[in-house]
Formats: sequence, C-alpha cells, structure tokens
Amino acid sequence: MPSFRTRAILAVCCIFLLDGTVMAQPYPSHTVKIVVPFPPGGSNDIIARILAQKLTERDGQPFVVENRGGAGGNIGSDAVASSDPDGYTLLLTAPPPLTTNAALYKNLKYDPSQAFAPIALVATVPIVLVVHPSIPVKNVQELIALARAKPGVLNFGSSGNGSTNHLAGELLKSLTGIDIVHVPYKGAAPAMTDLIGGHIPMMFDNMPAVLPQVQGKVINAIAVAGATRASALPDVPTVAESGVPGFEAFSWFGLVAPAKTPAPVLAKLQADVEAILKMPDVQKRFTELGAEPGTLSGDAFGKFLADDTAKWTKIIRSSGATVD
Repeated sequence: MPSFRTRAILAVCCIFLLDGTVMAQPYPSHTVKIVVPFPPGGSNDIIARILAQKLTERDGQPFVVENRGGAGGNIGSDAVASSDPDGYTLLLTAPPPLTTNAALYKNLKYDPSQAFAPIALVATVPIVLVVHPSIPVKNVQELIALARAKPGVLNFGSSGNGSTNHLAGELLKSLTGIDIVHVPYKGAAPAMTDLIGGHIPMMFDNMPAVLPQVQGKVINAIAVAGATRASALPDVPTVAESGVPGFEAFSWFGLVAPAKTPAPVLAKLQADVEAILKMPDVQKRFTELGAEPGTLSGDAFGKFLADDTAKWTKIIRSSGATVD
C-alpha cells in the first residue's frame, strides 16, 4: 500500500493536472454576461446588443446583455469590478462610470482607473441638441435668447447626473451664461420619452437614440455637439458653428473587464471585437444609428480613458457640476 507521503504527492499531482485541464478549456466555454449599467432602450443598450449578437455568432457561446442601471452607472459597474476576473462578466458602458463619476461621487466603491482592464473602444457617437416642437426655437441662438428671456425656466433632461449629455448641457451654460435647469433621469430612454411627451423642452442625447425621432419629425434637432457635422444629419450645424465657439462634446461606448482578467482572455476579446467592428454589416448598422466603429483597443484604449477622464474632470470642476 502506498505510503502517506506517496499518496499526498499523487493527490497534489492530480490537483495540478485538473487545474491544467480547466485552464486549457477554450474561452469562452459557457455564457458570457455583458453588463450595461443603464436601463434598456438607450444608445448604450443598442450598441451592446449588436456586439453581443456578433460575439455569440463568432464564438459559439451566448453573450447576453444584462441591464443593471442606477447611480449614474455605478451600480452595474461596481458589480463588474467586484466579479471574478475570468472574462465571463464584462462591462460595456458610456463614459461616466469609467471617466466622470470619479469626480462627481465622493464614495465610489471602485476606482475606475484601477478596477478594470481595457478591452476596446466599441463606438463613438455624436451628441445632438434636440428640442420639443412646441418650443419656438429653430437654432442655438434662438434657444439662447429664449433662455435669457426666461432664466431658470427652461429644463434640459439627461440620462443622469454626470453623464456626458448632462455635462454637455453644463458646458453650454458655462460658455453662454444662460440659466437652464438640469433634470436627471434614470437613463436616456425615460428622458427621451418625456421630451417626446413635451414634459421637458430640450436635451442633449446620443445620435442612435435621437435619429429615429428626428427622422419621424417627433422632435427637432437644432445642433450637433461635436467638432464637425454628423453624416447622419448633414444639414444640422454644430453648436460651435451656431455661435458658441469652443463647444465640443461627444459620447462613446467602451468594453472593459475586471482588473486581473488573464491576458489571453483579454487578447481574445480584443481580437474578436476588432474583427466584428470591421464587418460590413456592423459598419452599416452603426452608420444607420449615427455611430462610428471604434478603432482603439488594449493599452491605446486605456490611454484614451485616462485622457478623457482628465478632460471632463476639468470641465466638471470649472462648471461646478455635482451629483444631487
């Protein structure tokens, strides 16, 4: 009969063999969850579902979207940050949880700069200034004049405190001196619903959510927030063109994993996303939504996140924007 020492050595060997078998399993070997930290129906959700479908088709395992909204995206993002770093829980988010929330929230449970491993910039999206048809303005200068005539009366909605759309409104206030009141919602979709219903007169929102409503003449687009006009709305001028020089804001959606996710898993995801974003049908779909496929991954996306954090932190501090 083998001695105790021999049995112990055999047991350890079996453990290492089993561990090697588990580690050798191809990724992904079961369902991958992509957390969207905002409610369904917004631009973030639309982009995530396009990517999830293509990843599912490419890898033969389900990639499912789970919406976990709340606290400006912090609830869902914290859930991903604290999940196992094995590649089976990912975060696809708009900027706030990765860039602006650190300057807006005093007690974040995670450090955005340390909690995540960057995978890829999935899409960049123009932001559009839209108004309800009942508002008697056709351009930015008329909106500014109305706001000056009625200080503190006009409200602007957003997808939440600290969102890029909220900060675009704060930037407009800062550069023009107008007094308009921010109304935060729990996501872009409910804000858009209230804009369509005439409960709020205006908002900045991302092109994928705006475009169908503008094309259907449900709301009016009076300016694009980016540095250049958007190809989806070529006749709509930029805010800067409309007499507010220096105004520029756009949104984006990025995919990250929990920090310490194995490098081979990250490399696999980066390669998959890069290939998907080059697919003609995906590019066509993004164009229809008014989005542009991202071109950054890995360390390059990480630098982008650091630069964007610095930019918006400066704007937050100069504008005095805070979380209610």
